[in-house]
Amino acid sequence: MSHPSQQGRVLLGPLGGARECLWPLVHEHKAGDPLAPVTVVVPTTYAALSLRQDAGRSGMANVRFVILPRLADDLAAAGLGRVTVSLDTLDEAILDRMSGGKAKLSQILNGISAAESAGFTHIKINTVVQRGVNDHTIMDLLAHFRGSGHSVRLIEYMDVGNCNHWNLTEVVPSAEWIKKINAKWPIRPVQRRTAAETAQRYEYVDGQGEIGLISSISVPFCGGCTRARITADGIFYTCLFANKGTNLMPLVRHNQDRDELRERIRSVWERREDRYSEERGQPGHDQKKVEMYRMGG
Repeated sequence: MSHPSQQGRVLLGPLGGARECLWPLVHEHKAGDPLAPVTVVVPTTYAALSLRQDAGRSGMANVRFVILPRLADDLAAAGLGRVTVSLDTLDEAILDRMSGGKAKLSQILNGISAAESAGFTHIKINTVVQRGVNDHTIMDLLAHFRGSGHSVRLIEYMDVGNCNHWNLTEVVPSAEWIKKINAKWPIRPVQRRTAAETAQRYEYVDGQGEIGLISSISVPFCGGCTRARITADGIFYTCLFANKGTNLMPLVRHNQDRDELRERIRSVWERREDRYSEERGQPGHDQKKVEMYRMGG
């Protein structure tokens, strides 16, 4: 399998105080490395504070709405460049159903307001669209954030993990949204910043911002994917749909040689052959996958 991009992104799930794990992954990659630049998902102030010592590098955090009001100022002060928040609908009853009762609309919106007050002017709003569940609320969500400076990213409902009872009939292809949105608010495509960018971006013709569409079901992008993930207990996964990973914790805890850790990551990354989305539905393809909550999104 060909992976044309030589720039990878390591997404770190909740690390707590495991700075010794975060530090080499964030700070030891130099320009030209297959793993640079690094995008870090850090839901803790402690991890984010590492960013201030890495001048010139922009970090990204996918932050839990519950802690965002408390951490927004610290994340900004630490030098974090971008914040991503998950919000699937503005309908409180539907949000409650989709989140299993864990997400509250007021808390999410308060978190976004706190991020704005802390200086985050361009927040990404990740929205998973499920046909027959929240698809009828999407236009209201887009209207809410039009002109705000924030970008809603509509994500096709994916078969991540093993517990979401995924069904292809519940996927709304991105092409449908392009037509529907364009009919209400004319949009035009925006050139990708990099070949590995996962979202297909569009801007409103009237200047009211942009949206993104992530089409991993209808238009898989395995060949250009440059994302890896590491869990809180040090397991390195090269695909969101992986069924196994590589344990880096022994190298993190018992070895002071960061070069060895770098080379271990590089070796695993260069040998990856992940093509889950491209092979979806083929005989023998179904497999038990790692649950998404372990990977950090």
